Amino acid sequence: MPFSPRRHYDWQLRTRTLPLGKRTILMGILNVTPDSFSDGGYFYSPQHAPERALTQALKLLEEGADILDLGGESTRPNATPLTPDEEQSRILPVVESILKQKPNTILSIDTFHATTARRAIEAGAEIINDVSGHLWDPDMSKTCAQSGCGAILMHSRGRPQDWPNLPALAPETVLPLVLKELAERLEASTTAGIPRNKIVLDPGFGFGKRLDENYPLLAHFDQLKQFDIPILAGVSRKGFLAHTLSQIPSLSILLEGATPSMDDRLHATTAANVAAILAGAHMLRTHDVRPAVEAAAIADQIVAAL
Repeated sequence: MPFSPRRHYDWQLRTRTLPLGKRTILMGILNVTPDSFSDGGYFYSPQHAPERALTQALKLLEEGADILDLGGESTRPNATPLTPDEEQSRILPVVESILKQKPNTILSIDTFHATTARRAIEAGAEIINDVSGHLWDPDMSKTCAQSGCGAILMHSRGRPQDWPNLPALAPETVLPLVLKELAERLEASTTAGIPRNKIVLDPGFGFGKRLDENYPLLAHFDQLKQFDIPILAGVSRKGFLAHTLSQIPSLSILLEGATPSMDDRLHATTAANVAAILAGAHMLRTHDVRPAVEAAAIADQIVAAL
């Protein structure tokens, strides 16, 4: 994975432009779900919403988040599916609360439902982050095109319920698969009317790539530059990092054979974040903003010196 200078872009959002490339942009994750893989229930409960989520949002912004990515439906395997109305009942009060307190906040909505995207944009969101790359709802590309929002297209190999039974990927097949299918999603989205300068691509670490299948993607992350589109890396607290940590004998003894907790994955996340930045990532999606800000500051200095 060679280091190389990072290309600069002006990402056109719904009401503003966000420069990408001079430094790494940090997207803080705010899950308002009871069943997220990482922080389910921490920032969502019916009796405390949206106050608890607002407190976390303000913390992430204070720590240096440039964008808040707000999600109301978990995409972990075996998560309870939501109707768009249920998803909106979680998200929209939080959108309103954040923008009332901090009107200039750049909000991204993590959803694959076009109706949720439309209502969130009407409420003030700037970006729609769709883990399916607009594949799971045929109206999503049209919705984003009509609204003029920023659009993050992520690669997912199948749906979450499919992941446990997917056949294994040989290491040399991971990157070609992601490149091919991201190209298809990019073409479909631009054909639907979304300008290229509104799009960011995400290779989808962990989404249908199991455990060590994610490392060829990270090792060849620089190949995503061929799209000439800004790239987002979302490796925060992912299971493939925990799997690697569990193979370390000393750590396995300390953990008594248990899977490393979310907190135990912080340093591994930092290492993967730095690798992604040095390979060309423009943005990081992270649960832990302060450590990501510090890691990105060092990695950005290296990139600037190339």
